[in-house]
Parts: sequence; C-alpha cells; structure tokens
Amino acid sequence: MSGTQERPRIVVGISGASGAVYGVRALELLEAAGIETHLIVTRSAHLTLSQELGLSPAALARKASVVHNVADVGATISSGSFRTLGMLVAPCSIRTMSEIATGVTSSLMSRAADVVLKERRRLVLMVRETPLHLGHLRTMTALTEMGAIIMPPVPAFYALPGSVAEMVDHSVGRALDLFDIDNDACRRWAGMPAARRADA
Repeated sequence: MSGTQERPRIVVGISGASGAVYGVRALELLEAAGIETHLIVTRSAHLTLSQELGLSPAALARKASVVHNVADVGATISSGSFRTLGMLVAPCSIRTMSEIATGVTSSLMSRAADVVLKERRRLVLMVRETPLHLGHLRTMTALTEMGAIIMPPVPAFYALPGSVAEMVDHSVGRALDLFDIDNDACRRWAGMPAARRADA
C-alpha cells in the first residue's frame, strides 16, 4: 500500500447461501495473487461448506492468511484504521445483505462490511438468491446508493465454459477485477471473430 511495505489485504466473507465454492476459490486466487486474506465465515456457511464441498473448518482455514471468529467484533478488521483493499462476500446471503444494508453490526461480518462502507472502500456482494422480491431489490438499491457493488455470480456463456469450475473461475475473477487485482481466472473478451460478425 502507498507509503508502506504492508502486504495488500482483503476481507473475504463466506455466508450461508448456496455457492460456497465462490468464497473458497476467491481465497485460492487471492493467495496466488499475493494478497493477504482475512476470512469470516458464518455458522450457516460452515454447514453449506460441508454439504456442497465436504470442506471442514480446519481445511478452509488453511486457505486463508488470517481467520476471524464471526462473533469477534473486536477483531482488527472491525476498525477503519486497519487498512484493506475492501471486502468480498462470496456468496452473500439475503440475511447478510440485509444486515449490512440496515447498519446492523452485531456480528463481525456485518461490522467489517460497515467499516468498508464508511471508509469508502470497495464492498462487493456476490448475492446468491433467485427469484428476487421487491424487498430484495430495494435492499440492493440501498446498498448500491451506499457505495456497495451487487454482483450476482451470473455465468458468462460467451466464454464458452467447459465445466462448472470454469464458470466459477470466471465469476470470481470478475469480482477480483473490481478490486484491481490481477488474475487469469476468467477468459477475457477479445471481440467476436470477423467471420462471425460478417455472418450476423
């Protein structure tokens, strides 16, 4: 970071929505990019990690630089003086999104997100829910007005993914783009071949 020799840091939150693989893959890509990760996992997320990936809390912890207890509201990342690039919540449940939007800071997840917003840092929420009712949409609008970025992990079929892993990588890679973190996880659009444009 500017003026120091500190290693860049980012907060990664994994909440209980389906799609735990997004948070896990983010940790792996951030480690490869040399970014220090500060992980928060909700209790329901541990259930999802076990159900969807068969991943234990200990195995997940090994993928992060630092792991914070979700109940520890006195952790380093609960203060704006602890500098980070921002926070990625992947996946982000509706409950977590709603707590952040209303300023409820009873857990470290919502407190860390609130700190990121008040410090005008980047907050990216990979919201995993469908269909959405009007309350969800209004909450997303409120968060966007507060400075957050709502980024549902929508597959990019123009990249012609050959597997679920490639679709996950593309979504996570695009999320890391929002923090200006270099990565090769997603296939970049290089324009449509001239022959296809001519046939259109």
